[in-house]
Amino acid sequence: MPKNRSIDRPIVLGIVGDSAAGKTTLTAGIAEILGPERVVTICTDDYHRFSRSERARLGLTALDPKANYVDILEQHICLLRSGRPILKPVYNHNGGYLDVPEYVEPREYIVVEGLLGYSTKAMRDCFDVKVYVDPLEELRIKWKIQRDTTERGYTEADVKRVLDRRAEDSVSFIHPQRTFADIVVNFHPPQANSEEMGAHLNVCHTLRPTLPHPDLSPIIDIGTKNGIRLDLSRDSDGKPVDVLQIIRRLG
Repeated sequence: MPKNRSIDRPIVLGIVGDSAAGKTTLTAGIAEILGPERVVTICTDDYHRFSRSERARLGLTALDPKANYVDILEQHICLLRSGRPILKPVYNHNGGYLDVPEYVEPREYIVVEGLLGYSTKAMRDCFDVKVYVDPLEELRIKWKIQRDTTERGYTEADVKRVLDRRAEDSVSFIHPQRTFADIVVNFHPPQANSEEMGAHLNVCHTLRPTLPHPDLSPIIDIGTKNGIRLDLSRDSDGKPVDVLQIIRRLG
């Protein structure tokens, strides 16, 4: 996403993935690079239709489109892309309920991050760049336990019950969105340290031809000795892709 651009409307970036996949951290990093004053961030969790207690009573998880105002999310992404403001709902993760709506005006860059951003064609058509965050599942589970126990008041047993309850919906509603992404980002621990969860993770970027990618050869030429490599490969659907790997080397 170039910082100098000729497009006369906001550029919309999507970041989708399962719960605790690293979406918010990636979003914050992108905003810092582009300049926080130039970026507005929308979290699709704010479009939950029900409170946490209502979802439990109805037997729904937050991953199910039926538990979210998907149609309103579509409208709001479209409005922001066209340069118009929205009155965005606000979901309180600490209490599990809806808060007072927030007036949001578009900026040069709009980052939409969350669970269901690519779940309809109307939404997918609004994005200029679509990223899917797909860490190693064992790593995602560790991240979720760490986040929900330290930030959201859950016990580890609570988090594991939530993961079990959401497993089927993850497969049904979250994972299929991977196929629509221009870039798939996969974090995984280095072989020498399987317990690594933070700054020393390896990362693999699957770059699909649905998006024109910059010439990465200068980076590759400089970084090959440091664990950066670019390979031609095939995605899970058999289509050709470029794979950019950044491998952490010890010593």
